[in-house]
Amino acid sequence: MNMEKSKAPIFTMWIVAIIVGVALYKQFDFDAMRFKNTALAIVYMATFVFAVYVLIKNRKKKTE
Repeated sequence: MNMEKSKAPIFTMWIVAIIVGVALYKQFDFDAMRFKNTALAIVYMATFVFAVYVLIKNRKKKTE
């Protein structure tokens, strides 16, 4: 049971990182080299960085 509980937040962070990463990619205008909506892009970037941070932190914890 404990193993399932520890996997749930990590799986959730993977889903969040994928969805927000795709949304961030779609928001970027490659012709103008800027985001279509800067404020929304900042929120997406903060969320994406947090999700990746949690995933990396968990991976380091597993290897120790």
